[in-house]
Amino acid sequence: MATESGYDREAVRAVLDRARSENRSALTAPEGKALAEAYGIPVPREALAATADEAVSMAVELGLPVVAKIVSPDILHKTDAGGVEVGLSSAEEVKAAYRRIVGNARAYAPQAAIEGVQVQQMVGGGQEVLIGATTDPTFGKVVVFGLGGVLVEVLKDVSFRLAPVSADEARAQIGDIKAAEVLSGVRGGEAVDTDRLADVLTRLSDLVTDFPEISEADLNPVFASASGSVAADLRFVLDFAPAQPPKRFSREEILTSMNRIFKPRSIAVVGASNEQGKIGNSVMRNIVDGGYAGQVYPINPKADEVYGRTSYSSIADAPDGIDVAVFTIPAKFVPAALEEAGRKGVAGAILIPSGFAETGEQDLQDEVLAVARRHGVRLLGPNIYGYYYTPEHLSATFCTPYDVAGGTALTSQSGGIGMAILGYSRSTSTGVSAIVGVGNKADIDEDDLLTFFGQDDNTNAIAMHLEDLKDGRAFVQAAREVVPEKPVVVLKAGRTSAGARAAGSHTGALAGDDKVYDDILRQAGVVRAPGLNELLEYGRALPVLPTPAGENVVIITGAGGSGVLLSDAVVDNGLSLMEIPPDLDESFRAFIPPFGAAGNPVDITGGEPPSTYEKTIRLGLEDPRVHALILGYWHTIVTPPMVFAELVADVVGQARAAGIDKPVVASLSGDTEVEAASAHLFKHGVVAYPYTTEKPVQVLGAKYRWARSAGLL
Repeated sequence: MATESGYDREAVRAVLDRARSENRSALTAPEGKALAEAYGIPVPREALAATADEAVSMAVELGLPVVAKIVSPDILHKTDAGGVEVGLSSAEEVKAAYRRIVGNARAYAPQAAIEGVQVQQMVGGGQEVLIGATTDPTFGKVVVFGLGGVLVEVLKDVSFRLAPVSADEARAQIGDIKAAEVLSGVRGGEAVDTDRLADVLTRLSDLVTDFPEISEADLNPVFASASGSVAADLRFVLDFAPAQPPKRFSREEILTSMNRIFKPRSIAVVGASNEQGKIGNSVMRNIVDGGYAGQVYPINPKADEVYGRTSYSSIADAPDGIDVAVFTIPAKFVPAALEEAGRKGVAGAILIPSGFAETGEQDLQDEVLAVARRHGVRLLGPNIYGYYYTPEHLSATFCTPYDVAGGTALTSQSGGIGMAILGYSRSTSTGVSAIVGVGNKADIDEDDLLTFFGQDDNTNAIAMHLEDLKDGRAFVQAAREVVPEKPVVVLKAGRTSAGARAAGSHTGALAGDDKVYDDILRQAGVVRAPGLNELLEYGRALPVLPTPAGENVVIITGAGGSGVLLSDAVVDNGLSLMEIPPDLDESFRAFIPPFGAAGNPVDITGGEPPSTYEKTIRLGLEDPRVHALILGYWHTIVTPPMVFAELVADVVGQARAAGIDKPVVASLSGDTEVEAASAHLFKHGVVAYPYTTEKPVQVLGAKYRWARSAGLL
């Protein structure tokens, strides 16, 4: 019985219940056809033959030529078993094929239960594509689209999206493969009806969402043409005992805990010490000397006083109202101490110690988490360097303190990467709101932090290093809420594939690739950084750059060679070089020498005085058709580096004072003086780098990717 949505869920439930009762992990072809029909997915006409004569009769009724396929719940890959024959155009061919198929299947799997041979209407024409779904361990139900048949195995040109997908998302996914142009019709071929193709994709995504026990699904090939799309072969893999997702907290619960953790009234340091070189001593000194204004309670049963403060033998003996407990004791003592902290009403436990799951002690980590859950305590860590929150002058860490306040929140899963973040921030004077280690992520992870930083008035950009996501769906949900307001940048370690995992379908094997992360993070509007330096630079630079109002980018350069490289970088980063209209071209030419070159790039040549830079840059800023400027400078005595930097800073500053706020980036080539000039520009809102044409354009491209995702362009 069809429901209001047009789906017959009862028919699907009956098929799946039968498979469950028979303890099967896959559906037969007729069962797969029943699922497809229940969800309105077009399939060829077909029938199940139990004898060779029945196969002939059915083939004649369906209309020759036909396809014949083995039907067995025990044979998932029919082609491998010699269980498929196509293009059978006579009764004799059908009868002989039936016998061969059954014989091949019995030889391939002697114990297999054979229900018969499926005789199917021959379909073809158009373009073969794959539409599938799988259950990703990070993101849950994911749908995949790509070229079909053997091409999907050879080219692996596929795109992924979280299920369920809307019609618009499905159309975007179809257009996301590299060979999408093939679907538009090439060399006189008809274009595929992508709306109907997208409809099949959305219907399959709804099916696997409604029935989570469908762990993998393949529609391959789907024959897509101008007249519609038909799934010629279907494969469904089942899992009636799927893994349980991690515990999820509501937004209100997350913010209640995170606000107490990042803005604590008081902090207890469990394991505080007077002995220099001890982690407990370093944490105490950093919190106190860093300027934290709240109460700090050292917990040490062997000392009356630690770092000038009264010490308590246990957290139970300390005053009430403690928001955060920082643990610096050995791992084996954490459960008992956390029990006391929980009874005390602590909101957050910062677990610095190692010796948990990362060293094989998963049971100990599970025990600690169970204690925390029992008392409503959120855990950060274990195995972390701690955390910084500059608005509260809070350095709850055993590493060096950091106090350069700003708008970038940085997080890392690795302690080593965290220290790289710290050192880089210091060397570049990057203002940060927070630096947070997440370590083993026993509890608090990136989606919790995204939720907090997304609404934090002290944060205007978020940059995260991660090796995995504990709950990909929760992360995507949080990112979708944050991205319209603030850029979210992610460096995902482990980009290279170690080989596709064993799977029961093409879709399952393809989903073992990093491209799942790539496509779904992009779907969520996240800017993905290719490396650590890019993560740090995006985190530093994106808050500095204004949001562009359009796609027109103009290059103004003093060196033709730089202009060529900058142009290449524009294309590489998905930006659009503006086609300079004649009137603007004429205006530029009025300021540059006859041997210069207008157009785009605008080449003013290297020997020009500061006034030429000033006039051309001012023109680019003031013309409303230009939306972003890329400046290429090279060192001359005529216009020294700092003269150039001060000039650009002044011109851009005047424009912003007049309400013209466009992104401006600069590449500076020359002697070492260009380093100080670049720093001066950065300080005045122009993202500038010495010795590179790629990096400034890469940062601008990242800003554009975020602006498009946020719906601002």
